[in-house]
Amino acid sequence: MVAMPDHPSPPRPVITRKDVARLAGVSTAVVSYVVNGGPKNVAPATQAKVRQAIAALGYRPNVAARALKKGSSRLLGMVVPKIGNPFFASLAEEVEQAAEERGFAMLLADSRDSLSVEQSHLRNFVDRQVDGVFLCSVLSNPDVGELEQRGIRTVLLNFSEDARAIDAIGPEFTRSSRQAVEHLGSHGHTEIALIVGIPTGNTLDRREIGWRQALQAMGQLDGRVYRCSFDRQGGYEAGQQLLASSPRPGAVFISSDQQAIGFLRAIHEAGLRIPEDVAVMSFDGSEEAEYCWPPLSTVRQPVREMAEAGVKAIIGPGRNTPPQSLVFDCELVLRRSCGCTAAHDAGQGVK
Repeated sequence: MVAMPDHPSPPRPVITRKDVARLAGVSTAVVSYVVNGGPKNVAPATQAKVRQAIAALGYRPNVAARALKKGSSRLLGMVVPKIGNPFFASLAEEVEQAAEERGFAMLLADSRDSLSVEQSHLRNFVDRQVDGVFLCSVLSNPDVGELEQRGIRTVLLNFSEDARAIDAIGPEFTRSSRQAVEHLGSHGHTEIALIVGIPTGNTLDRREIGWRQALQAMGQLDGRVYRCSFDRQGGYEAGQQLLASSPRPGAVFISSDQQAIGFLRAIHEAGLRIPEDVAVMSFDGSEEAEYCWPPLSTVRQPVREMAEAGVKAIIGPGRNTPPQSLVFDCELVLRRSCGCTAAHDAGQGVK
């Protein structure tokens, strides 16, 4: 047994800006200029003395107090439905990097595809007085009323095509999906099925709309639809359902790379080949699509451009403009899974 001291150790003294100024031989204002990078310039030699004093004393600025004084927490919040999804992980990474370049930190929250968890995260962001929120919601039309009432600018990410009362940024789903399905048709497939995530609202997924438009243009009135969760397990189960159907479709368009990875497993387990037995085209353009086997032909979303636009809308020039919807074109990346030649394996893109 470890003996406990009779008296607890006294708390460490709080190091203040005055302590730093006294050790460096400067005023507290100069310390503030060095810590905050302005607004006045400080001579390099003086800066060095202040930073040496900060290091020696272990001084850390009171971020909360500084935020209260300046009216800005320099914090941004982001909610994604599943951080384990490579697409949302990549999007969050790009948003965080764009925010960091502007001196902002980001709080990332995972709603786990739950509306109640999503709302709880948003309330937490309000309590923490973040300067803005990026929301990849489980709903097509989420309620952000409390954020608006508190003056917290909100950007919906991975949303597009419909005008909204708040900033919405995302890919052009419909035309991109139609082009992907038409490309499958160019390989001679006359029946192209759809594997698509189960919608959380009453709106039809834009990828499904694009698929239907492509079928109509090809002279087909309808096609088979397999609805499942937006993950690998969902794609795997949808693949098993497709394999049990007769006759089996010769091609399939899948609404996410994650679902497509699960679908590939179902096909491999059945001893079938891709694209010889079933050609595949998916949506998202994640790294996962490039490194599976065979490499997936996919619709690549411009993740970096969308993230940059979202950050600018909150802490850039766009923060003082009316909300707007920005729609970004996607890129068709052709690889082996759709039936293209090996020349496409490096990921040749088609705008």
